[in-house]
Amino acid sequence: MSQSTQQRLYDFAKMALINIFAHPYATVCDLYCGDADADKWVDAQIGHYIGIDAPSSGIEQMREAWEIHRKSYTAEFFELDPCTKNTETHLEEKTNVADVVCCLQHLQLCFETEEKARKLLHNVSSLLKPGGYFLGITPDSSTIWAKYQRNVEAYHNKSSSMKPNIVPNCIRTENYMITFEVEEEKFPLFGKKYQLKFANDVSAETHCLVHFPSFIRLAREAGLEYVEIQNLTEFYDDNRAQLAGLLTHYVPNLLDPRGRLLPRSYDALGLYTTFIFQKPDPEIAPPIATPLLPDVSYNLDEVTIRPDDEIINGHAVEPAIGLGKISEQKGILGPGPADLRFPEAL
Repeated sequence: MSQSTQQRLYDFAKMALINIFAHPYATVCDLYCGDADADKWVDAQIGHYIGIDAPSSGIEQMREAWEIHRKSYTAEFFELDPCTKNTETHLEEKTNVADVVCCLQHLQLCFETEEKARKLLHNVSSLLKPGGYFLGITPDSSTIWAKYQRNVEAYHNKSSSMKPNIVPNCIRTENYMITFEVEEEKFPLFGKKYQLKFANDVSAETHCLVHFPSFIRLAREAGLEYVEIQNLTEFYDDNRAQLAGLLTHYVPNLLDPRGRLLPRSYDALGLYTTFIFQKPDPEIAPPIATPLLPDVSYNLDEVTIRPDDEIINGHAVEPAIGLGKISEQKGILGPGPADLRFPEAL
């Protein structure tokens, strides 16, 4: 899988979310926008665009490109890192102004520490209007961790013929290779770093696993209610009628004639997940029910996620209304789509 194909997959997911959630005359806030293509918002006919990214991220070039081409919407750009700086302090007039806040890349970097993740979500809540949505894309840590654990389990089954106390730290598929920086069998809530390298790429990208229960917990603390965290394969299947043409446009040869994903497509799409949260508007409707995570201490350094777990840290997880058990939802607590797991270690 070439880098260009990887970027096309990202572009497909971005456009799918934009097509579903952006609406004419909306105000959109794009976090970590420096590498983004502002053209993707034109067809959505948004009214105003707010681009935010860290200094030296490429945001200045994005600003210059917008000024040269003058899109159909107004725009403004701000240089600050939304996971370390407070937008209420630096963007005093931008509180409760956005219909949509998106983080279409780099969310995983904010999970280096709990402080960074909490700051990001606080800023998102501050920027959003009541009733507005926070959405984006990130590598699916449930799928990644399930594949990694499969290797670990196979290692233990064959440990008599291997060196003791050495846990395999690599996942390899025909499309990509993931290498964890630290060999361990636990999934820390924050700071679990790995290198992601796609076939034919010269260098690897550094990411952090996103611990989805912590993501939901911190979002709720910031005033954002959980809507959905869904592996990209399921996101496509649930919206196939609207997205088949879009996926074919960005990444040809992933679908059969009926628009269904081909078996070889799952490894590529299954690496990613979409996430959607909403800032409730009590004047319009009751808030969307957020799964009630166990009220436990989150000062723990690490937790273990097992494929069939329905209990976290000794506490049963309450199902959300109309959403079924969290552990049955791919890409939230469990191991991601079952058909993405390897039958044996690589």
